[in-house]
Amino acid sequence: MLDKVIIANRGEIALRILRACRELGIKTVAVHSVVDRNLMHVRMADEAVCIGPNPSTESYLNIPSLISAGEVTDAVGIHPGYGFLAENAGFAEQVENSGFVFIGPKADTIRLMGDKVSAIRAMIEAGVPTVPGSDGPLDENHERTAKIAQRIGYPVIIKAASGGGGRGMRVVHTEAALINSIHITQAEAKGAFGDDTVYMEKFLENPRHVEVQVLADGQGNAIHLYDRDCSMQRRHQKVVEEAPAPFIDATARAAVLKSCVDACIKINYRGAGTFEFLYENGGFYFIEMNTRVQVEHPVTEMVTGIDIVKEQLKIASGMPLTIKQEDVKLNGHAFECRINAEDPKTFLPCPGLVSHFHAPGGLGVRVDSHLYSGYTVPPYYDSLIAKLITHGEDRATSLVRMRNALDETLIEGIKTNIPLQQEITRDTNFQKGGVNIHYLEKKLGL
Repeated sequence: MLDKVIIANRGEIALRILRACRELGIKTVAVHSVVDRNLMHVRMADEAVCIGPNPSTESYLNIPSLISAGEVTDAVGIHPGYGFLAENAGFAEQVENSGFVFIGPKADTIRLMGDKVSAIRAMIEAGVPTVPGSDGPLDENHERTAKIAQRIGYPVIIKAASGGGGRGMRVVHTEAALINSIHITQAEAKGAFGDDTVYMEKFLENPRHVEVQVLADGQGNAIHLYDRDCSMQRRHQKVVEEAPAPFIDATARAAVLKSCVDACIKINYRGAGTFEFLYENGGFYFIEMNTRVQVEHPVTEMVTGIDIVKEQLKIASGMPLTIKQEDVKLNGHAFECRINAEDPKTFLPCPGLVSHFHAPGGLGVRVDSHLYSGYTVPPYYDSLIAKLITHGEDRATSLVRMRNALDETLIEGIKTNIPLQQEITRDTNFQKGGVNIHYLEKKLGL
């Protein structure tokens, strides 16, 4: 087992990693910016190192500072959490080259799956179902591009190969708008990601967002932990997640779960990962793979009883998977609501002093949060401040528990999106299950 680990993140995920390390007897080093010196995991870690000023570019994204923190504390591994440098192949490479263990996939794997074009090619070779598309980057041959669009059928979507988080995408409904839309997307991609490579896919009109959680040890063993539905989104950002995904064709589900496990073995994947799909009319269509732990991993933990972060740490220690596929059993249903420090109507961030915080409780309720009364939410980082997770023997029970948990949660001093979450969990169509990725935006009139 790893002896000491750098937690190269902040907020709720940093505290989540610290808890897993403690259970495994691993010592922890919390790295933090100046403003984050009072974070809960910083208070609880065995050691703490300030790695720079408040802006993330000078602290949590500062690779030399992170490596130096590992050196001065004699750490063995570095856990990136999610966001920041979690899917940065260059960071993973520098961590390994500096003699540390990167708690995640190999740099080559991150690089392969980080480029959407190469990722789709790899998935096609592995037998994972994909969206009909250009099967490669678009070039300056406009006639060829137009023929590809005709073959796929309008509407199509132009995507940045290095994109993510809903950025670098543009839907095209007619051939007349195609070339100009490609040029605009290329310019946006160049500015946002430093790479103007784009590709084309069929735009599915009303799909759901369903993803598959996997664990693999890089030693030829891989399993799936079933699926999650993340269709409740606003501007491509997930708001509510649940596991398992409701109303999925059983045959299609079995096939896609097996294909994800097979793909992990084929690309020699190591660690926790998520295959993200669009699901429409009984068909799964691969869109990307996240080579890290996901924000919504708790819902999978609740229905499988498997601690995903602890498994990450074990795999990074060189241990083969001890969980067999037949050992993974689904138990009930789980929901997660992301609680953000933001105005529930305008969605503008609302940092500031949390004068009072009361977390909900009761059977089947879990709260992942770094909040406490007297904590000040800084304006420099993502607005996520808590995740409410509920579990029940069935979907209806879990949803009732989520409504109760939201009503019981008290966060004073700042605005949060709890009113929006309360509205969603009482929405008739959401209660029925199976809404598509456009549902929330239409409901909000966006």
